[in-house]
Amino acid sequence: MSDKNIVFMGGKYLNYEDAKLPVRTHAFLYGTSVFEGIRAYWNSEHNQLYVFRMKEHYERLLRSGKIMHMNAGYTVDEMCDITIELLKKNSPKTDTYIRPTLFKMAEKVGPDLMDNPDCFLIFTTPLGEYCDISKGLNVCVSNWRRVEDNAIPPRAKVSGAYANTALIKTDAHLAGFDDAIVLSESGNVTEGSAMNLYLVENGKLVTTQTTDNILEGVTRNTVKEFAQNVLGIEVIEREIDRTELYVADEAFYCGTGAQISPITKIDHRPLGDGKIGAVTKRIQDYYFELVKGNIEKYKNQWCVAVYDN
Repeated sequence: MSDKNIVFMGGKYLNYEDAKLPVRTHAFLYGTSVFEGIRAYWNSEHNQLYVFRMKEHYERLLRSGKIMHMNAGYTVDEMCDITIELLKKNSPKTDTYIRPTLFKMAEKVGPDLMDNPDCFLIFTTPLGEYCDISKGLNVCVSNWRRVEDNAIPPRAKVSGAYANTALIKTDAHLAGFDDAIVLSESGNVTEGSAMNLYLVENGKLVTTQTTDNILEGVTRNTVKEFAQNVLGIEVIEREIDRTELYVADEAFYCGTGAQISPITKIDHRPLGDGKIGAVTKRIQDYYFELVKGNIEKYKNQWCVAVYDN
């Protein structure tokens, strides 16, 4: 693992210690930033680091910025080039998390987004498992509701909205659960604390719609693509009632952080036989081959090699 720690901020590559923000920075005071989480996977057999679906993440960052009256000042291709250069400077040889952030940088009191310049920042850090994906997660249905599209739109990764996630996840942990599933104000299932959700019902994948107050997940779309077109598993997008959670055959979270995280118990009710299900395991195994650049069908399309071997 590299001991280098370079970040990109304000158009420059800087040492981590030199990348500082004033205490009156608008994004700090009001949560006015949007971000992405991107993973790069180390493949020791290839001696290569692969960034997974980087373009799609930056396309979503620009969409989030548009909602929040932000302009990154870079195209998707330019942000991808900056990211590869940053990884080369830090030269990690381990699984790595990439955190691009677009934030309001005015030093002023008041939440207005206008007359408020934007700044683009990227840092990288080693990252292993966000959840213990080797065992099934024990989760609950949260008492907190997911923020609504007409309040703080979940389809935009707005940093301030993650106060909602923090309350959901913290209360779940304090109650002895690994994570939580969140309902909308109307009482329908949305997603996990910070990741999308799939159920397995009669061999089919069922997930919430993009209009159900969820983040339009890159990993969610990845699973949908290969499940249908490679594994031959039907994927259905529709509203999900709370009680469907209790009678599903299997369930799993998916996301850049969560990757493919099996769920084996919801609100003290085991799913199936209470063990990781066969469909979930099949999805998980394929996913990890995919992100490490081992699936030729998707390698050139979704995996960007960092190093010139």
